[in-house]
Amino acid sequence: MPDLFDHAMQERMKQEAPLAARMRPRTLEEYIGQEHIIGEGKLLRRAIEADRLFSSIILWGPPGTGKTTLAQVIANTTKSHFVTISAILAGKADLRVVIDEALERRRLHNERTLLFVDEVHRWNKAQQDALLPHVEAGVVTLIGATTENPYFEVIKALISRSRVFQLRNLNQKETGILIDRALSDKERGYGNRNLTIDDDARSHLIEVASGDARNALNAIELAVESTAPDNNGIIHITLDVAQESIQRRAVLYDKDGDAHYDTISAFIKSVRGSDPDAALYWLAKMIYAGEDPKFILRRLIILAGEDIGLADPMGLVIASSAAQAFDYIGLPEGIYPIVEVTLYLSTAPKSNSAGAYFKAMKKIEDEGQISVPRHLMDGNRDAAAMGHGRDYIYPHEFEGHFTPQQYLPKRLLGTYFYSPSEEGYEAQVTARLEMWREAQRKALGITKVENIPAMSEEQIQEMKRKIK
Repeated sequence: MPDLFDHAMQERMKQEAPLAARMRPRTLEEYIGQEHIIGEGKLLRRAIEADRLFSSIILWGPPGTGKTTLAQVIANTTKSHFVTISAILAGKADLRVVIDEALERRRLHNERTLLFVDEVHRWNKAQQDALLPHVEAGVVTLIGATTENPYFEVIKALISRSRVFQLRNLNQKETGILIDRALSDKERGYGNRNLTIDDDARSHLIEVASGDARNALNAIELAVESTAPDNNGIIHITLDVAQESIQRRAVLYDKDGDAHYDTISAFIKSVRGSDPDAALYWLAKMIYAGEDPKFILRRLIILAGEDIGLADPMGLVIASSAAQAFDYIGLPEGIYPIVEVTLYLSTAPKSNSAGAYFKAMKKIEDEGQISVPRHLMDGNRDAAAMGHGRDYIYPHEFEGHFTPQQYLPKRLLGTYFYSPSEEGYEAQVTARLEMWREAQRKALGITKVENIPAMSEEQIQEMKRKIK
Protein backbone atom coordinates (compact mmCIF):
# COMPACT_ATOMS: atom_id res chain seq x y z
CA MET A 1 0.00 0.00 0.00
CA PRO A 2 2.74 2.60 0.76
CA ASP A 3 4.08 2.12 -2.77
CA LEU A 4 0.62 2.87 -4.19
CA PHE A 5 0.38 6.07 -2.17
CA ASP A 6 3.92 7.06 -3.16
CA HIS A 7 3.10 6.51 -6.83
CA ALA A 8 -0.09 8.60 -6.54
CA MET A 9 1.83 11.40 -4.82
CA GLN A 10 4.53 11.37 -7.51
CA GLU A 11 1.92 11.56 -10.27
CA ARG A 12 0.20 14.44 -8.52
CA MET A 13 3.50 16.26 -8.10
CA LYS A 14 4.23 15.84 -11.82
CA GLN A 15 0.88 17.38 -12.70
CA GLU A 16 1.35 20.24 -10.24
CA ALA A 17 4.97 20.92 -11.18
CA PRO A 18 5.80 24.30 -12.76
CA LEU A 19 5.43 24.49 -16.53
CA ALA A 20 9.21 24.70 -17.01
CA ALA A 21 9.61 21.37 -15.20
CA ARG A 22 6.71 19.71 -17.01
CA MET A 23 7.99 20.81 -20.43
CA ARG A 24 11.55 19.64 -19.82
CA PRO A 25 12.62 17.67 -22.94
CA ARG A 26 12.97 13.92 -22.46
CA THR A 27 14.87 13.04 -25.64
CA LEU A 28 17.38 14.63 -27.98
CA GLU A 29 14.60 15.08 -30.52
CA GLU A 30 12.64 17.23 -28.07
CA TYR A 31 15.70 19.24 -27.04
CA ILE A 32 15.78 22.81 -28.41
CA GLY A 33 18.94 24.75 -29.18
CA GLN A 34 22.67 24.07 -28.69
CA GLU A 35 23.05 22.77 -32.24
CA HIS A 36 26.77 23.54 -32.05
CA ILE A 37 27.27 20.70 -29.55
CA ILE A 38 24.33 18.30 -30.03
CA GLY A 39 23.36 18.88 -33.64
CA GLU A 40 23.28 15.95 -36.03
CA GLY A 41 26.71 14.36 -36.30
CA LYS A 42 28.25 16.32 -33.40
CA LEU A 43 30.53 14.47 -30.99
CA LEU A 44 28.35 14.81 -27.89
CA ARG A 45 25.20 13.74 -29.72
CA ARG A 46 26.93 10.67 -31.13
CA ALA A 47 28.20 9.74 -27.67
CA ILE A 48 24.74 10.13 -26.12
CA GLU A 49 22.94 8.21 -28.88
CA ALA A 50 25.46 5.38 -28.74
CA ASP A 51 25.48 5.41 -24.92
CA ARG A 52 29.25 5.76 -25.08
CA LEU A 53 29.75 8.70 -22.74
CA PHE A 54 32.91 7.38 -21.12
CA SER A 55 34.71 10.69 -20.71
CA SER A 56 33.58 13.18 -18.07
CA ILE A 57 31.99 16.37 -19.36
CA ILE A 58 31.26 19.81 -17.95
CA LEU A 59 28.28 21.76 -19.26
CA TRP A 60 28.92 25.49 -18.93
CA GLY A 61 26.39 28.19 -19.75
CA PRO A 62 24.01 30.87 -18.48
CA PRO A 63 20.83 29.97 -16.57
CA GLY A 64 18.01 28.56 -18.67
CA THR A 65 20.16 27.21 -21.50
CA GLY A 66 19.39 23.55 -20.82
CA LYS A 67 22.33 22.17 -18.81
CA THR A 68 20.20 20.19 -16.36
CA THR A 69 17.82 19.25 -19.16
CA LEU A 70 20.66 17.83 -21.25
CA ALA A 71 21.83 15.82 -18.25
CA GLN A 72 18.29 14.45 -17.88
CA VAL A 73 18.22 13.51 -21.57
CA ILE A 74 21.44 11.59 -21.03
CA ALA A 75 19.85 9.91 -18.01
CA ASN A 76 16.88 8.84 -20.13
CA THR A 77 19.16 7.48 -22.85
CA THR A 78 21.91 5.65 -20.99
CA LYS A 79 21.90 2.11 -19.65
CA SER A 80 24.34 3.24 -16.96
CA HIS A 81 23.11 4.04 -13.48
CA PHE A 82 22.44 7.78 -13.28
CA VAL A 83 22.89 9.67 -9.99
CA THR A 84 22.11 13.36 -9.42
CA ILE A 85 23.42 15.50 -6.59
CA SER A 86 23.49 19.25 -6.04
CA ALA A 87 26.79 20.83 -5.04
CA ILE A 88 24.78 23.40 -3.07
CA LEU A 89 23.29 20.73 -0.77
CA ALA A 90 25.71 17.80 -0.94
CA GLY A 91 29.06 17.57 0.80
CA LYS A 92 31.95 15.10 1.01
CA ALA A 93 29.90 12.66 3.10
CA ASP A 94 27.17 12.52 0.44
CA LEU A 95 29.81 12.04 -2.25
CA ARG A 96 31.32 9.18 -0.26
CA VAL A 97 27.97 7.37 -0.26
CA VAL A 98 27.62 7.82 -4.03
CA ILE A 99 31.15 6.50 -4.62
CA ASP A 100 30.64 3.47 -2.35
CA GLU A 101 27.42 2.58 -4.13
CA ALA A 102 29.08 3.05 -7.54
CA LEU A 103 31.90 0.70 -6.54
CA GLU A 104 29.43 -1.90 -5.30
CA ARG A 105 27.35 -1.59 -8.49
CA ARG A 106 30.43 -2.04 -10.65
CA ARG A 107 31.61 -5.04 -8.59
CA LEU A 108 28.30 -6.90 -8.51
CA HIS A 109 26.72 -5.98 -11.84
CA ASN A 110 29.56 -4.41 -13.86
CA GLU A 111 27.29 -1.37 -14.24
CA ARG A 112 28.76 2.08 -14.89
CA THR A 113 27.66 5.15 -12.94
CA LEU A 114 27.07 8.59 -14.42
CA LEU A 115 27.22 11.26 -11.71
CA PHE A 116 25.51 14.56 -12.47
CA VAL A 117 26.71 17.35 -10.17
CA ASP A 118 24.57 20.47 -10.53
CA GLU A 119 26.29 23.79 -9.76
CA VAL A 120 29.63 21.96 -9.54
CA HIS A 121 31.45 25.28 -9.07
CA ARG A 122 29.85 25.54 -5.61
CA TRP A 123 32.12 22.78 -4.33
CA ASN A 124 35.33 24.06 -2.80
CA LYS A 125 38.76 22.74 -3.76
CA ALA A 126 38.77 20.05 -1.06
CA GLN A 127 35.41 18.71 -2.22
CA GLN A 128 36.49 18.71 -5.87
CA ASP A 129 39.74 17.01 -4.87
CA ALA A 130 37.70 14.29 -3.15
CA LEU A 131 35.92 13.56 -6.45
CA LEU A 132 39.05 13.59 -8.61
CA PRO A 133 40.54 10.11 -7.91
CA HIS A 134 37.19 8.43 -8.57
CA VAL A 135 36.79 10.22 -11.90
CA GLU A 136 40.38 9.34 -12.77
CA ALA A 137 39.82 5.67 -11.87
CA GLY A 138 36.59 5.50 -13.85
CA VAL A 139 34.45 4.73 -10.80
CA VAL A 140 32.08 7.47 -11.97
CA THR A 141 31.76 9.48 -15.15
CA LEU A 142 31.17 13.09 -14.18
CA ILE A 143 28.61 15.35 -15.79
CA GLY A 144 29.09 18.75 -14.17
CA ALA A 145 26.87 21.76 -14.74
CA THR A 146 27.95 25.30 -13.99
CA THR A 147 27.01 28.89 -14.79
CA GLU A 148 30.56 30.02 -13.98
CA ASN A 149 33.68 29.71 -16.10
CA PRO A 150 34.95 26.22 -15.22
CA TYR A 151 38.51 27.18 -16.13
CA PHE A 152 38.43 29.47 -13.09
CA GLU A 153 36.01 27.68 -10.78
CA VAL A 154 36.87 23.98 -11.29
CA ILE A 155 40.25 22.57 -10.31
CA LYS A 156 42.66 22.12 -13.19
CA ALA A 157 43.11 18.39 -12.59
CA LEU A 158 39.36 17.83 -12.99
CA ILE A 159 39.20 20.08 -16.06
CA SER A 160 42.05 18.15 -17.70
CA ARG A 161 40.08 14.93 -17.32
CA SER A 162 36.86 16.39 -18.71
CA ARG A 163 35.52 17.78 -21.96
CA VAL A 164 34.00 21.25 -21.53
CA PHE A 165 30.91 22.09 -23.60
CA GLN A 166 29.74 25.71 -23.59
CA LEU A 167 25.99 26.24 -23.93
CA ARG A 168 24.56 29.46 -25.35
CA ASN A 169 21.36 31.39 -24.81
CA LEU A 170 18.56 30.32 -27.13
CA ASN A 171 18.04 32.52 -30.17
CA GLN A 172 14.66 34.14 -30.79
CA LYS A 173 13.52 31.42 -33.20
CA GLU A 174 14.30 28.70 -30.66
CA THR A 175 12.56 30.62 -27.86
CA GLY A 176 9.50 30.95 -30.11
CA ILE A 177 9.44 27.19 -30.71
CA LEU A 178 9.63 26.65 -26.96
CA ILE A 179 6.66 28.97 -26.30
CA ASP A 180 4.55 27.47 -29.10
CA ARG A 181 5.24 23.96 -27.85
CA ALA A 182 4.18 24.86 -24.31
CA LEU A 183 0.93 26.36 -25.58
CA SER A 184 0.09 23.41 -27.83
CA ASP A 185 1.28 20.38 -25.85
CA LYS A 186 -1.83 18.61 -24.53
CA GLU A 187 -0.01 16.30 -22.16
CA ARG A 188 2.34 18.64 -20.32
CA GLY A 189 1.50 22.14 -21.55
CA TYR A 190 -1.65 24.14 -22.23
CA GLY A 191 -2.86 22.35 -25.37
CA ASN A 192 -6.14 21.47 -23.67
CA ARG A 193 -6.84 25.08 -22.73
CA ASN A 194 -8.88 27.36 -24.96
CA LEU A 195 -6.41 30.20 -25.37
CA THR A 196 -4.93 32.59 -27.86
CA ILE A 197 -1.82 34.79 -27.81
CA ASP A 198 -1.38 38.00 -29.80
CA ASP A 199 1.63 38.24 -32.08
CA ASP A 200 3.00 41.32 -30.31
CA ALA A 201 2.62 39.55 -26.93
CA ARG A 202 4.50 36.50 -28.21
CA SER A 203 7.23 38.73 -29.68
CA HIS A 204 7.56 40.60 -26.39
CA LEU A 205 7.98 37.39 -24.40
CA ILE A 206 10.60 36.15 -26.84
CA GLU A 207 12.51 39.43 -26.72
CA VAL A 208 12.49 39.91 -22.97
CA ALA A 209 13.23 36.27 -22.11
CA SER A 210 16.73 36.95 -23.52
CA GLY A 211 17.25 33.34 -24.57
CA ASP A 212 16.49 31.96 -21.10
CA ALA A 213 14.11 29.01 -21.62
CA ARG A 214 13.05 28.92 -17.97
CA ASN A 215 12.30 32.63 -17.98
CA ALA A 216 10.11 32.27 -21.10
CA LEU A 217 8.15 29.30 -19.72
CA ASN A 218 7.66 30.93 -16.32
CA ALA A 219 6.23 34.00 -18.05
CA ILE A 220 3.86 31.89 -20.17
CA GLU A 221 2.70 30.03 -17.07
CA LEU A 222 2.03 33.24 -15.18
CA ALA A 223 0.23 34.76 -18.16
CA VAL A 224 -2.07 31.75 -18.63
CA GLU A 225 -2.76 31.02 -14.98
CA SER A 226 -3.45 34.64 -14.04
CA THR A 227 -5.73 35.52 -16.98
CA ALA A 228 -9.44 34.82 -16.64
CA PRO A 229 -11.32 33.51 -19.70
CA ASP A 230 -13.40 36.08 -21.59
CA ASN A 231 -17.14 35.76 -22.29
CA ASN A 232 -16.38 33.15 -24.95
CA GLY A 233 -14.30 31.08 -22.55
CA ILE A 234 -11.02 32.05 -24.27
CA ILE A 235 -7.87 32.95 -22.32
CA HIS A 236 -6.54 35.89 -24.34
CA ILE A 237 -2.88 36.76 -23.79
CA THR A 238 -2.44 40.35 -24.93
CA LEU A 239 0.66 42.53 -24.96
CA ASP A 240 -0.40 44.06 -21.63
CA VAL A 241 -0.66 40.60 -20.08
CA ALA A 242 2.74 39.62 -21.48
CA GLN A 243 4.35 42.78 -20.12
CA GLU A 244 2.92 42.13 -16.67
CA SER A 245 4.02 38.50 -16.78
CA ILE A 246 7.65 39.25 -17.55
CA GLN A 247 8.01 42.65 -15.95
CA ARG A 248 11.62 43.38 -16.64
CA ARG A 249 14.64 41.87 -18.28
CA ALA A 250 16.88 40.17 -15.75
CA VAL A 251 20.44 41.26 -16.38
CA LEU A 252 22.94 38.42 -16.02
CA TYR A 253 25.66 40.06 -13.98
CA ASP A 254 27.53 38.22 -11.26
CA LYS A 255 30.11 40.60 -9.83
CA ASP A 256 32.51 37.72 -9.26
CA GLY A 257 31.84 35.92 -12.54
CA ASP A 258 32.34 36.15 -16.27
CA ALA A 259 29.53 38.63 -16.88
CA HIS A 260 31.31 41.17 -14.67
CA TYR A 261 34.62 40.91 -16.53
CA ASP A 262 33.04 40.57 -19.96
CA THR A 263 30.87 43.68 -19.52
CA ILE A 264 33.62 45.94 -18.21
CA SER A 265 35.79 44.63 -21.07
CA ALA A 266 33.09 45.56 -23.61
CA PHE A 267 32.77 48.99 -21.98
CA ILE A 268 36.49 49.78 -22.04
CA LYS A 269 36.89 48.48 -25.59
CA SER A 270 33.98 50.66 -26.72
CA VAL A 271 35.55 53.78 -25.19
CA ARG A 272 38.93 52.87 -26.68
CA GLY A 273 37.23 52.27 -30.03
CA SER A 274 35.65 55.76 -29.99
CA ASP A 275 32.04 54.48 -29.90
CA PRO A 276 30.19 56.60 -27.31
CA ASP A 277 26.85 54.88 -27.98
CA ALA A 278 28.18 51.40 -27.23
CA ALA A 279 30.06 52.78 -24.22
CA LEU A 280 26.83 54.26 -22.81
CA TYR A 281 25.00 50.97 -23.35
CA TRP A 282 27.56 48.89 -21.43
CA LEU A 283 27.79 51.59 -18.76
CA ALA A 284 24.02 51.47 -18.30
CA LYS A 285 24.10 47.67 -18.03
CA MET A 286 26.73 47.83 -15.29
CA ILE A 287 24.97 50.53 -13.28
CA TYR A 288 21.59 48.81 -13.74
CA ALA A 289 23.05 45.55 -12.45
CA GLY A 290 24.53 47.24 -9.37
CA GLU A 291 28.20 47.49 -10.31
CA ASP A 292 30.33 49.64 -8.01
CA PRO A 293 30.71 53.01 -9.82
CA LYS A 294 34.14 53.49 -8.25
CA PHE A 295 35.33 50.36 -10.03
CA ILE A 296 34.14 51.84 -13.34
CA LEU A 297 35.85 55.16 -12.61
CA ARG A 298 39.13 53.45 -11.72
CA ARG A 299 39.07 51.68 -15.07
CA LEU A 300 38.36 54.97 -16.86
CA ILE A 301 41.32 56.63 -15.15
CA ILE A 302 43.54 53.78 -16.31
CA LEU A 303 42.15 54.09 -19.83
CA ALA A 304 42.81 57.83 -19.87
CA GLY A 305 46.50 57.16 -19.31
CA GLU A 306 46.77 54.03 -21.43
CA ASP A 307 44.60 54.78 -24.45
CA ILE A 308 44.17 58.58 -24.58
CA GLY A 309 47.55 59.62 -23.27
CA LEU A 310 49.16 62.74 -24.66
CA ALA A 311 46.76 62.86 -27.59
CA ASP A 312 44.56 64.69 -25.07
CA PRO A 313 46.29 65.27 -21.70
CA MET A 314 42.99 66.61 -20.30
CA GLY A 315 41.56 63.08 -20.46
CA LEU A 316 43.40 62.05 -17.30
CA VAL A 317 42.46 65.30 -15.59
CA ILE A 318 38.76 64.87 -16.38
CA ALA A 319 38.78 61.19 -15.38
CA SER A 320 40.37 62.04 -12.03
CA SER A 321 37.95 64.93 -11.52
CA ALA A 322 34.98 62.69 -12.26
CA ALA A 323 36.15 60.23 -9.62
CA GLN A 324 36.52 63.03 -7.08
CA ALA A 325 33.11 64.48 -8.00
CA PHE A 326 31.45 61.10 -7.56
CA ASP A 327 32.96 60.84 -4.08
CA TYR A 328 31.23 64.12 -3.19
CA ILE A 329 27.87 63.27 -4.78
CA GLY A 330 27.24 59.52 -4.92
CA LEU A 331 24.31 57.98 -6.79
CA PRO A 332 21.94 58.80 -8.36
CA GLU A 333 23.19 62.27 -9.40
CA GLY A 334 26.78 61.02 -9.39
CA ILE A 335 26.05 59.25 -12.65
CA TYR A 336 26.52 62.57 -14.49
CA PRO A 337 30.29 62.87 -13.97
CA ILE A 338 30.64 59.18 -14.90
CA VAL A 339 28.69 59.76 -18.12
CA GLU A 340 30.63 62.94 -18.85
CA VAL A 341 34.02 61.27 -18.59
CA THR A 342 32.75 58.27 -20.59
CA LEU A 343 31.64 60.54 -23.43
CA TYR A 344 34.76 62.70 -23.22
CA LEU A 345 37.15 59.77 -23.42
CA SER A 346 35.07 58.04 -26.11
CA THR A 347 35.28 61.10 -28.36
CA ALA A 348 38.85 62.14 -27.51
CA PRO A 349 41.80 61.51 -29.87
CA LYS A 350 43.60 58.30 -28.93
CA SER A 351 47.22 57.41 -28.31
CA ASN A 352 48.79 54.47 -26.52
CA SER A 353 52.28 55.94 -26.64
CA ALA A 354 52.53 55.80 -22.83
CA GLY A 355 53.12 52.09 -23.39
CA ALA A 356 56.67 53.13 -24.29
CA TYR A 357 57.39 52.60 -20.61
CA PHE A 358 57.05 48.84 -21.07
CA LYS A 359 59.60 48.95 -23.89
CA ALA A 360 62.11 50.45 -21.47
CA MET A 361 61.18 47.91 -18.83
CA LYS A 362 61.69 45.08 -21.31
CA LYS A 363 65.12 46.51 -22.20
CA ILE A 364 66.15 46.43 -18.56
CA GLU A 365 64.80 42.91 -18.18
CA ASP A 366 66.71 41.70 -21.25
CA GLU A 367 70.02 43.52 -20.73
CA GLY A 368 70.16 44.23 -17.00
CA GLN A 369 70.47 47.54 -15.24
CA ILE A 370 73.25 49.92 -16.24
CA SER A 371 74.91 52.45 -13.95
CA VAL A 372 73.83 56.08 -14.09
CA PRO A 373 76.31 58.27 -16.04
CA ARG A 374 78.45 60.27 -13.60
CA HIS A 375 77.28 63.72 -14.72
CA LEU A 376 73.64 62.71 -14.02
CA MET A 377 74.37 61.48 -10.51
CA ASP A 378 73.31 63.40 -7.40
CA GLY A 379 76.04 65.91 -6.67
CA ASN A 380 74.79 66.91 -3.21
CA ARG A 381 76.62 64.06 -1.47
CA ASP A 382 79.78 63.03 -3.33
CA ALA A 383 80.50 65.87 -5.75
CA ALA A 384 83.88 66.74 -4.23
CA ALA A 385 85.16 63.23 -3.51
CA MET A 386 83.69 61.25 -6.39
CA GLY A 387 82.88 63.88 -9.01
CA HIS A 388 79.19 63.01 -8.99
CA GLY A 389 77.21 65.53 -11.01
CA ARG A 390 80.34 67.09 -12.53
CA ASP A 391 79.95 68.38 -16.12
CA TYR A 392 76.15 68.37 -15.97
CA ILE A 393 74.76 71.21 -18.11
CA TYR A 394 71.69 73.08 -16.83
CA PRO A 395 69.21 73.37 -19.79
CA HIS A 396 67.45 76.51 -18.53
CA GLU A 397 70.59 78.55 -19.10
CA PHE A 398 70.23 78.07 -22.87
CA GLU A 399 67.91 79.40 -25.55
CA GLY A 400 64.75 77.34 -25.79
CA HIS A 401 65.62 75.84 -22.40
CA PHE A 402 67.40 73.01 -24.15
CA THR A 403 70.96 71.89 -24.73
CA PRO A 404 72.04 68.54 -26.16
CA GLN A 405 73.76 66.26 -23.69
CA GLN A 406 73.89 62.59 -22.74
CA TYR A 407 71.01 61.26 -20.62
CA LEU A 408 70.93 57.56 -21.45
CA PRO A 409 73.77 55.18 -20.57
CA LYS A 410 76.43 55.36 -23.27
CA ARG A 411 75.69 51.97 -24.82
CA LEU A 412 72.02 52.89 -25.22
CA LEU A 413 72.56 56.22 -26.96
CA GLY A 414 70.34 56.44 -30.03
CA THR A 415 67.76 54.10 -28.52
CA TYR A 416 64.26 55.56 -28.82
CA PHE A 417 61.43 54.04 -26.80
CA TYR A 418 58.87 56.82 -27.27
CA SER A 419 57.14 57.32 -30.61
CA PRO A 420 54.56 60.12 -30.43
CA SER A 421 51.34 59.61 -32.34
CA GLU A 422 49.96 62.03 -34.90
CA GLU A 423 46.77 62.55 -32.89
CA GLY A 424 45.61 65.66 -31.04
CA TYR A 425 48.09 67.46 -28.82
CA GLU A 426 50.72 64.76 -29.32
CA ALA A 427 51.02 65.67 -32.99
CA GLN A 428 52.64 68.91 -31.82
CA VAL A 429 55.27 66.92 -29.91
CA THR A 430 56.70 65.18 -32.98
CA ALA A 431 58.42 68.20 -34.56
CA ARG A 432 60.15 69.54 -31.48
CA LEU A 433 61.12 66.07 -30.23
CA GLU A 434 62.79 65.28 -33.55
CA MET A 435 64.60 68.65 -33.40
CA TRP A 436 65.95 67.82 -29.93
CA ARG A 437 66.92 64.28 -30.93
CA GLU A 438 68.71 65.53 -34.07
CA ALA A 439 70.68 68.08 -32.03
CA GLN A 440 71.62 65.37 -29.53
CA ARG A 441 72.77 63.00 -32.27
CA LYS A 442 75.04 65.70 -33.76
CA ALA A 443 76.45 66.80 -30.39
CA LEU A 444 77.19 63.25 -29.18
CA GLY A 445 78.19 61.77 -32.52
CA ILE A 446 75.38 59.21 -32.52
CA THR A 447 75.37 57.35 -35.82
CA LYS A 448 73.23 54.31 -34.99
CA VAL A 449 69.57 54.73 -34.12
CA GLU A 450 67.27 52.04 -32.73
CA ASN A 451 63.55 52.74 -32.67
CA ILE A 452 62.16 50.07 -30.32
CA PRO A 453 59.08 48.58 -32.05
CA ALA A 454 55.67 48.62 -30.43
CA MET A 455 54.84 45.75 -28.08
CA SER A 456 51.85 43.48 -28.54
CA GLU A 457 48.98 43.53 -26.07
CA GLU A 458 50.08 40.11 -24.78
CA GLN A 459 53.62 41.37 -24.16
CA ILE A 460 52.34 44.44 -22.31
CA GLN A 461 50.02 42.30 -20.14
CA GLU A 462 52.95 40.06 -19.31
CA MET A 463 55.03 43.07 -18.24
CA LYS A 464 52.15 44.32 -16.09
CA ARG A 465 51.97 40.97 -14.33
CA LYS A 466 55.66 41.24 -13.51
CA ILE A 467 55.05 44.67 -11.99
CA LYS A 468 52.45 43.14 -9.67
